[in-house]
Amino acid sequence: MNVQEKSVFWFHALQWFFWLIGGVTLLAFAASVMPQKWIVEASEFLGFNPFPESPLTYYLARNLSLLYGFVGVLMLFVVRDLYRYRDLVRFLAIATIAFGASQLIVDLQSEMPLWWALGESLSTLAGGCFFFWLQSKVVWITEEGS
Repeated sequence: MNVQEKSVFWFHALQWFFWLIGGVTLLAFAASVMPQKWIVEASEFLGFNPFPESPLTYYLARNLSLLYGFVGVLMLFVVRDLYRYRDLVRFLAIATIAFGASQLIVDLQSEMPLWWALGESLSTLAGGCFFFWLQSKVVWITEEGS
């Protein structure tokens, strides 16, 4: 496989990554409108008892789901023209890594269980590192030819 063929391969792999993450993240929109009973049951299933009954708790849970949903919208918008948004692609990869590190800090400060803090943050860090590596494999040809 020559350099151009390899770059096309990695470009398509990056597109699939965007479609996968964007599509899965869209599912968060459903969580933003699910009944409060389901939110409580999901929390209890994960071992968080009791669930704090407060409008603020539901507000934060639903708005976080909305935020994740809109991240999915952004991913699906950017994948439509990766070349045009190549600088944003690199930024999103770096931001995902920073987000994973930030998640660990916030989760530990919030006294989340260690399994939660590590699972959430390390999976985000790993995904961000993979994202950064994947986008770095693409040879972005500019108008100057470099």
